[in-house]
Amino acid sequence: MSADFPFLSVLTAAPLVGALVVALMPRSRPELAKRVALGWSLAVLVLAVFMWVSFEVGGDRLQFRESYAWIPNWGVNFTFAADGIALVMLALIALLVPLVILASWHDADKSKRSVPVYFALLLLLECTMIGVFAAADVFLFYVFFEVMLVPMYFLIGSFGGHQRQYAAVKFFLYSLVGGLFMLAAVIGLWVVGGRTFDWESLTQIDMTTGTERWLFLGFFIAFAIKAPFFPFHTWLPDAGGAAPAGSAALLVGVMDKVGTFGILRYCLPLFPEASKWFAPYALTLAVIGIIYAALLAIGQNDLKRLVSYTSIAHFGFIGVGIFAFTTQAGTGAVLYMVNHGLATGLLFLVVGMLVARRGSALVSDFGGAGKLVPVLAGVLFFAGLASLALPGTAPFVSEFLVLIGTFTVNKPVAIIATAGIILAAAYVLWMVQRTTQGTLNPALSGVEGMRRDLNLREKVVVTPLILLLLLLGFYPKPVTDVINPAIQATMQDVGKTDPAPTVATVQEAGR
Repeated sequence: MSADFPFLSVLTAAPLVGALVVALMPRSRPELAKRVALGWSLAVLVLAVFMWVSFEVGGDRLQFRESYAWIPNWGVNFTFAADGIALVMLALIALLVPLVILASWHDADKSKRSVPVYFALLLLLECTMIGVFAAADVFLFYVFFEVMLVPMYFLIGSFGGHQRQYAAVKFFLYSLVGGLFMLAAVIGLWVVGGRTFDWESLTQIDMTTGTERWLFLGFFIAFAIKAPFFPFHTWLPDAGGAAPAGSAALLVGVMDKVGTFGILRYCLPLFPEASKWFAPYALTLAVIGIIYAALLAIGQNDLKRLVSYTSIAHFGFIGVGIFAFTTQAGTGAVLYMVNHGLATGLLFLVVGMLVARRGSALVSDFGGAGKLVPVLAGVLFFAGLASLALPGTAPFVSEFLVLIGTFTVNKPVAIIATAGIILAAAYVLWMVQRTTQGTLNPALSGVEGMRRDLNLREKVVVTPLILLLLLLGFYPKPVTDVINPAIQATMQDVGKTDPAPTVATVQEAGR
């Protein structure tokens, strides 16, 4: 396929059509609905691969641009375009959704709800997630940003576990409040921007300092809630703990990245001076989030809530990378977005497999489970090591880039953030120890599910994620080459350049 093919509009529309097809299938044919949903998501993955191959590294900043009139009187268009940051996130979505569908094969079987509706909601969620990363019109982005809440709300509220309705409402209200802040900022941007929502046009406008700061805050609050950053994080442990494991993997692995993506795509290029003004505050929130969430993760007895808290800590690292304003840290932040999606996606899916077998998410209900399900315990251990950024796994590369890129411009922040690595080792290793190691919990021997190790379907789910985490841990160049030009352009928008090497560094290099 050539670069002229309408990749982004087709990628956005295809899951929507698939969702309609699956939703209309009779409840009496659940297996057919599952197979159709899986096949449809695999077709989207194939199309995403073709788009990746067609992307020109070093070419135009925004590629695959399409624009179709929507509301001409308001200057609203269906405008799609992707830079390197959007491209890697679209690839992550296309990869994770079929794996989540396969991992969730039996999640809705015992529910009183319709199985076809469950898988239709997953496809609808894929449509909205692709749309939010592909949009190059601010109003279109806002629409996808809000509509994305609907399928996840029903996935949590209708198919989730304990306290699912409370968690779903809390998730929806938090995100909706953030969306209202952004709506006010979107309207203000339209007024000062000459009645246009086109992203490229809006990057060229000038505005007063006060206006820019207020508009920046409107967007930033919405993105900080979505990510979430401290202190807007309290909805995530509830949502992640109540959601089905596959839905939680998409929630934490992809949906939350809309917040950090939005900061990179909208806050920094559209409001460069306000971004620099707010950077010290954002760095403070990010560092607090790293330490605070890690400490809370250590004390959790619920596996899914524990993984949710680890994600809040990881988002702190991403926030540090973004607001350090260096290309190394920025590239590391975007790479962290991808690698976190792979590592935490794997961790959530494996935890879901454990919870489904035991019938409980409480760490105290396990103990020595590795003696009964050694392969599953091994995959959990690997996923935990990747989550704590062990050298040789993909998250290590991104975390290293964030810290080294930050250290060159802000040593205190980098040093404090490094403490998060030690805490990560504590909460991951203790979780693995209490769950799969040590003396076998006698109660596990009588649980039927704990006698089954990973089956073929589950091995197909975890194998691609393990391979990618190892491959990108040793050779991240294919991804960083795509990310780098977009980050360099973003830093130029903000008016930031990398610090020059010190005299000592130059002398050392000369030796």
